[in-house]
Amino acid sequence: MAQVNDKLIGAGLLAIGSFVFTYYSIWTLVIPFVDEDHPARMLFPPQWFAIAIPVFLLAVGITGIFGFLSFVMLKSGKKAAKKST
Repeated sequence: MAQVNDKLIGAGLLAIGSFVFTYYSIWTLVIPFVDEDHPARMLFPPQWFAIAIPVFLLAVGITGIFGFLSFVMLKSGKKAAKKST
């Protein structure tokens, strides 16, 4: 039963990832060449978001990684200090 759930979750994540990849690719590679008054432009945010969103997510991700590493290093340093005394 657990394998069925894992496969379903994997298929769902693959579908979401494929949709995001396709949407972002169209947004960044096709939409800049579409006329300003075309109705397809209503489906996509302004172009500068195509750069701002990934940069924001990258900054949040790097901050989270370094925050986690700092937390682990501080915690292991406290354990080492307790052990030596």
